[in-house]
Amino acid sequence: MTVQQEAGVDGEALEVWIDQDLCTGDGICAQYAPEVFELDIDGLAYVKSADDELLQARGATTPVPLPLLTEVIDSAKECPGECIHVRRVSDSAEVYGPDAE
Repeated sequence: MTVQQEAGVDGEALEVWIDQDLCTGDGICAQYAPEVFELDIDGLAYVKSADDELLQARGATTPVPLPLLTEVIDSAKECPGECIHVRRVSDSAEVYGPDAE
């Protein structure tokens, strides 16, 4: 994925990660953006790489694709576990999610 294809706020690239300790397994994120999120056999949601690989490492991040920016933001807003974090790549500041200012 090129930088031009990654979503951003004011032109800055964004990445998303899930705190599995807070994940309730509702799957809302996978319904909104199945290209970015997936439920694993443990019932928890994880982010996926641009190559569609499930990223199961704690704190794993993936770029937010520009065409899916709205879906990823809606996932963070609607998540009952408040476990989806969207942050700027440049300074790791959370722009959507439970820790956003």
